[in-house]
Amino acid sequence: MDEVASRAARLSLRPMNPLHRVSAARRNGGISHWYAEIGIPPIAPPGRAPLEGDIRADVCIVGGGFTGLWTAYYLSRARPDAEIVVLEREFAGFGASGRNGGWISDHFAGNRDRMARSHGRESVMAMQRGLQRAIDEIISVCAEEGIEADLVKEGMLTVARSVAQEARMHEMLADARMWGEGPEDVFALSAGELDERLHVSGARGALFSPHCARTQPAKLVTGLANVVQRRGVRICEDTTVLSLEPGHAVTDRGTVSAPVVLRCLEGFTPSLAGARREVLPLNSAMIVTDPLGEQRWAQIGWERAATLGDMAHAYMYAQRTADGRIALGGRGIPYRFGSRTDHYGETQSATIGQLTSILHAMFPETLDVGIDHAWCGVLGVSRDWTPTVRFDPATGLGDAGGYVGSGVSTTNLAARVLVDLVTGVDSELTHLPWVRGRARRWEPEPLRWLGARLVYGLYRTADQRESASDSAATDPLARLAGLISGR
Repeated sequence: MDEVASRAARLSLRPMNPLHRVSAARRNGGISHWYAEIGIPPIAPPGRAPLEGDIRADVCIVGGGFTGLWTAYYLSRARPDAEIVVLEREFAGFGASGRNGGWISDHFAGNRDRMARSHGRESVMAMQRGLQRAIDEIISVCAEEGIEADLVKEGMLTVARSVAQEARMHEMLADARMWGEGPEDVFALSAGELDERLHVSGARGALFSPHCARTQPAKLVTGLANVVQRRGVRICEDTTVLSLEPGHAVTDRGTVSAPVVLRCLEGFTPSLAGARREVLPLNSAMIVTDPLGEQRWAQIGWERAATLGDMAHAYMYAQRTADGRIALGGRGIPYRFGSRTDHYGETQSATIGQLTSILHAMFPETLDVGIDHAWCGVLGVSRDWTPTVRFDPATGLGDAGGYVGSGVSTTNLAARVLVDLVTGVDSELTHLPWVRGRARRWEPEPLRWLGARLVYGLYRTADQRESASDSAATDPLARLAGLISGR
């Protein structure tokens, strides 16, 4: 049996049914469109066998997504002689790292005013600069290590399609100026100026930031995994971690004993014993169209690779893919009871219908374009909606996560912070405001499920009411959702 077939059998992946039509999507699940492009599971170098019995290492990293792999990469550079082991339940890149919208942006989920009160204004501004540099760092590493991931840095457009959204857009720009971001970081476009770049139906204007690159995320994460393995890091796939304790990661196939144990599980954190309420696994879904063709692209005007978002409360995110499709995502049904995760990316028909409606509303030119694929995944949210990086030298335990969907770039910076903490380097990175203690835990069920459904129901209703109104005020239901969620 060849390598790909043996790995598929070992992982028992549920195959994607090409005849499974859900709300006009030709394919549903099978992890993601990104993996459909490169193969499921991806072709990987030999040597990623499951853990076989008890072993010792210098560092044990739990989770084979962007956070764990970037941490392994920078640790292998900082400590070339260290024995580093990565444990992964499925295969490296199986989770959100191989399913996301492919934005490498400088967006940070935390509340800047709240962080400034605890860490100071300059620390928050340093965080923003660090995220901007992380974009170029990822591009640089890919060039140096030969990772081909359809990377193009063309910036990000955030459009406003109602009076209230336009008002929030200008409030966001004013807030950026207060935090030291100049026109070189973000600026406003009128409806006419936006139309010269991209034709979005009903758009009243947009913000443009140059600090964003587009990528094919499955190519990026699998390329990174291959590089990490070439650097001598041992990646044990098909190995389920059951619990963590100082000095040990206990799995279904043995125990890894190491003085440093790092948890890098993001939305899959609740799968560990005792961690069910630490992180909320929030669901996000995507669709991708058939290739549009040059004539239709000319009608839409999306000639470059800038990513696209909007100012809605239940916001969307999109990119023009390297092979000429529109990939578009949003929250859909946000949360599954009991912190459950999806079944290999299969998403609900209602969610596919919602995303398709957004696509058609923004780009009427796509009404007769087929939806090739739909999928979903989970992202991690801490109770205060702020990412965290931490390491306790006394216990050797550390973790990073809670990126609220902005992890493609944030994971790179988080990994470098985590490596400095582990190796005892006192740097600018270790004083950033997300180096902090654990946020309070999420509420028990059914409050967690009821709250998540209520919050996103309020956001969607607020968006509908704002679209039907000429008021510049943010809808009260959205403000109520913010109070309930604690954002």
